[in-house]
Amino acid sequence: MIKNFIKNPYLAIFFDAILIFFLSIFIYLTRSINTSEVVFIPKGGVGEIISYLSNRNFNLSSIDKYALIFIGSPQSGWINMQSTKLSRIDFLRKLTVAKAALKDITLIPGETTVIFLNQISKELGLNEQILNAEYNAISPLPDGFIMPNTYKIPLGISERHLAYYLVNSSKKAHQDLSMKIFGEYDEKKWFKFLIIASVIQKEAASNDEMPLVSSVIYNRLKKGMRLQMDGTLNYGIYSHETITPERIRTDMSKFNTYLNDGLPPSPVSSVSINAIKAAISPASSDYLYFVRDKRTKKHKFSKTLTEHNQNIGR
Repeated sequence: MIKNFIKNPYLAIFFDAILIFFLSIFIYLTRSINTSEVVFIPKGGVGEIISYLSNRNFNLSSIDKYALIFIGSPQSGWINMQSTKLSRIDFLRKLTVAKAALKDITLIPGETTVIFLNQISKELGLNEQILNAEYNAISPLPDGFIMPNTYKIPLGISERHLAYYLVNSSKKAHQDLSMKIFGEYDEKKWFKFLIIASVIQKEAASNDEMPLVSSVIYNRLKKGMRLQMDGTLNYGIYSHETITPERIRTDMSKFNTYLNDGLPPSPVSSVSINAIKAAISPASSDYLYFVRDKRTKKHKFSKTLTEHNQNIGR
């Protein structure tokens, strides 16, 4: 060893220690690490990124932090690892050079979560049952929590990571919007507004009508009247079904506002910001009824049942 060439024993011990140190680092960096095929990297410094990955079950340490500083600057966004098992050095290197192919997936206001997740499962080649199960395991609401948006989804993402991404990005969007409107995020209060907003979303013919539809909901609730709105029966897999008298009679779920008092137990669909604002600030009106005009595709609002029946007749 190196001490054979150095007469000073202390210097020999020092060089031995250096050699052992670098050999240990080399062995550490060449060991394999388990990863998902695609990894999301947030914006931030190297230390923040290593901490973010460590909190998501990547077995990383301070050694990886300093190695990554030496290798280069990590990218932000989705990174395509192309494998689920890499050497540690390859994993760190890919953080600086690789990018994932992305596909745009759009959730429109009024669509239900199960329909949306089944749609994107087909487009991304995922298992829809697993994706729905992963979503239900972490989402605070069965529906209406994913914010309508166009999401850039990496090809090769797993069902678990996709559910995590959709739920957590939506949670941040809800918190930010609530803070902007109320200056706080009260989850219980916010979720009630989401329920009302989802009914508005299903019933209103346009954004302009939303505050009026909202006023009808509040007015009926205040008077102890059942909502009796078809849109509440367009929940889950029934998102696009035409509501018939038979369906109204036979649907025994809590979403049937013809048979149950009050609001549905949870949102019936995704909601737009306009619907949320209408739920928070309904129009001032005495309206209790509305019916769609087949000619204009808009609704006619009325204060009495007699007037409502006349609008139906017209």
